Formats: sequence, structure tokens, C-alpha cells
Amino acid sequence: MVQDEDLHQETLPLFTFTLLIPILLIGITIFVSTLIVGFFRLNKNNKDFTELESRMEKKLKDMSKVRFDIIRKINHVIIFIGLFVVWYSSYNIVKDNTQNEERNNITIDPKITNMLYLYFRILTKPNSIENVMFSLEWFYYVLFFFFYILTLIMLANEFSRKTKYISFPLNLVGLIISKEEKKTYCTYLYFGIGQMFAAFLCPPMVFFAILGMSSIGDLMTSQIGIRYGKRHILWNSKKTYEGTAAGTITSFLISVLFIGPLYGMILALTFMVIDLLTNKPINLSDNLLIPIGCALTYIFIRYIFDIDYFSIILQFF
Repeated sequence: MVQDEDLHQETLPLFTFTLLIPILLIGITIFVSTLIVGFFRLNKNNKDFTELESRMEKKLKDMSKVRFDIIRKINHVIIFIGLFVVWYSSYNIVKDNTQNEERNNITIDPKITNMLYLYFRILTKPNSIENVMFSLEWFYYVLFFFFYILTLIMLANEFSRKTKYISFPLNLVGLIISKEEKKTYCTYLYFGIGQMFAAFLCPPMVFFAILGMSSIGDLMTSQIGIRYGKRHILWNSKKTYEGTAAGTITSFLISVLFIGPLYGMILALTFMVIDLLTNKPINLSDNLLIPIGCALTYIFIRYIFDIDYFSIILQFF
């Protein structure tokens, strides 16, 4: 397949540069952090942060399950709210500066919401990559690169957390993780990978629905389960039916605003199934499987049955 000559000269180098710059900056950050921490340890007679870790572990041990769960998951909710505020603000700026009344309302080409159609178009039609790249809304790239950078940061943090030879500024985050996470990898890494996957496959409105389910829906699942859960799932004593039901209802209410009742119900049911099966019998984090599972469900239905979503929230702006 032969692509446009201009594509190779300008577009692909630009995207490659955008992908590599965060890696370079994180590498520099690791190098500088390692030097600073090494200098600190030399001046403190090779002392590490064991004392600080012990104090933090004692505080976490004395902390209630409800509060500890909120501390661990509230950052996911903040990310969801923050990205939505950025989208809402940018949309209003564009709207206020647009004189054409037809452009004052968001209109979405149905083909642009069918991501598999776009990717197959790249593979099957010559000279199409550049057109596809620039046919997507700019906020699609904002979402993808946000979680791409977040995932790189979390990878660097986890890698440095598990070795004594390098350091990273966010290593202190490891002081507030659970005992299970200290043995493996933190859930925020799985969260970043899952959301990056969803951001790559889904248009912004669908992604916001998935992010809302992964943050607020997941938080409601654990909070209701801890506070009011009485009936534990037969194959997973750490989860309750009350918590799963609360998370499913919350996920539906959130997603219906972004993608309408049909897809809202489909993705909420997907959330429920994944929540019931993760950890046991499927030994994987729901922070990873919920966004991946919901994204795959959307693109499968969107491509096979050609059913588009209806965004209720866009009607209010």
C-alpha cells in the first residue's frame, strides 16, 4: 500500500515525535530523581524511607475501609471530572466563536463514531491515513495522549518502586497502596492501560461513558459493598451483590447521558458481568477489564450492527 508522500514527510513524523517526547521527558525525570535521592541517602548515612513507610502503614492500618477505599479511588473520579470540564470549556469556546448557526450545534458524522470502519479504511484504501487522522475530532487525541502519558508515568513509577537503584517523584504514592498491590502492581497502572485502550478505540462521548463507569461506577460498587453489602458473591467473598448492583445502576445513569439508553444499558450490563468475574474466577483487575471490555463491546456492536449512539448530554449545550 502506497500512502501520500506528504504523509511520510509531515504527518507521521509529527505523531512519532509526539509519542517519543513523553518517553524522553520521563527518562530525564528518572535520571534526575535518582541522582537527588542518591545524594540524600549519602548525606543521611544511607538511610532510606523505611521509617516513613512504617508510619504510613500504621496510619493505613488504623484507617477505616471506607475511607481507605475513597482515598485510593477518588483520583479516578477527579480525572473524569477534570477531562469533562476541559471538553465542556473547549466546546463552549468554539461555539461562542462560531458565527455560522449550523456549526453552533455539534454534528457528528456517523462514520467517525465507527472506529473499526476508520481503521479498516486505513488498511484497505491507499492514501487514506492522513484523511482518517484529521477526520477525528481533536479531543480524541487529547484523551488518548492524556492516558498514554499517564500510563508511561505509572509504568515508570511501578518499575522504580520495585527496584532500589532508580527513583521517581511519585514513588511516595506507593506508601498508600494495599498489601496485595505491593506484591504485584498497583491498580492505577491497570487503570491507565485500560483507559488508553478505550480512548484509542472509542470516540470521545463513548469514552466519557466508559471513564465514568470505571471511576464513579467502580467507586459506588466498593462503597455500597463495604457499607451495606450483606450477600457475598459465591465465588468471590470480597465482593457483594449489593455493591455490584449499585455500580451497575450508577454506570447506566452515567453512560445514558453520553451515549443514550440503548448503549447505556449494554455497557452497564458489560460492567456488571466484568465486575462479577474479575479477581475470581478471572484473576485480572477490573480497572483493566472494564474499559477494555466496554470498548470492545461498543466497537463490535457499532461495526457489526451499524447502530450509532445518541448523546443526550450534547442536547443541553
